[in-house]
Amino acid sequence: MNRIEITPWHWISFILFVLACIALDLGVFQRRAHAIKFGEAFVRTALWFGLAMLFAAGMAHWRGREDAEAFTTGYLIEVSLSLDNLLVIALIFEALQVPAALQHRVLVWGILGALVMRGVMIAAGAALVQRFDWVLYAFGAFLIFAGVKMLFDRKEMMQPEKNPVLRLARKTFPVTQNFEGQNFFSRLDGRFALTPLALVLLLVETSDLIFAVDSVPAVFSVTRQAFIVFTSNVFAILGLRSLYFLLAGALGYFRYLKFGLSLVLVVIGLKMLLEPHGPKTKWFQVEIPTGVSLMTVAAILISAIVLSVMVAEREKRTGAGQPPNRKP
Repeated sequence: MNRIEITPWHWISFILFVLACIALDLGVFQRRAHAIKFGEAFVRTALWFGLAMLFAAGMAHWRGREDAEAFTTGYLIEVSLSLDNLLVIALIFEALQVPAALQHRVLVWGILGALVMRGVMIAAGAALVQRFDWVLYAFGAFLIFAGVKMLFDRKEMMQPEKNPVLRLARKTFPVTQNFEGQNFFSRLDGRFALTPLALVLLLVETSDLIFAVDSVPAVFSVTRQAFIVFTSNVFAILGLRSLYFLLAGALGYFRYLKFGLSLVLVVIGLKMLLEPHGPKTKWFQVEIPTGVSLMTVAAILISAIVLSVMVAEREKRTGAGQPPNRKP
């Protein structure tokens, strides 16, 4: 099979497709602010997942099975690591009492910022990986550290008032007392002012930046191709909004999810440390196929979620405790 080469036109076409989807969402589906119900969230989640798998099928046809598996594995890694981000977003919305009808707008604009940040980080990471083979070992060691730290990290984002970005914004600009509809900006005593919704957006962007520091290096464990790293990130981010509304009410059930995600990071880090990366590291002979990585990540996540639900249901039947229920 003749593999097509990725050209700048493929990058441009994909970015235009993403921007068109976001514009369609803002201009048509979410023109009038409304709370996203479970049914709508399910349809949107299924749609984004279907588009991602269709893209993987296209990769298999035009680039081969190996690249398709790399994209699918990268996509699964990004989605799984985003689950912890969803919990933080739910806590932000709860702490700042964001109305359900405004949450979708925050997530949409948050995604635009996330795409820019991820693009810059992926470009920088790809350049480093191409120039210095040892960077992948540094990524691997960092992921192991991040995985262990995740188990004990209480996350400053759970206390928005301590977030330095939020404190700086409040010192720099006046902030209106109440939400001003869907507006991020307003006027206060004749001066330019931020609304509470703008502060929420800043917190969401900050949380994504923190999680991107873990997730972007993780995908480089699967492939060095920047196009696959970027597209897998983008599809995961685009589906994050609907996935939030689908799972927000049940996030409290996933008590073992953090352990599963930390294990995923450690496994990926070990993979990066054990595999050879370049001619100067040929003494490492442990080559882990992408398909094996895909199945391992899927098995860890499914086990963590199933165990969480089983324990929560058992406690519910016995009255030993109720899982926290967070509503968007």
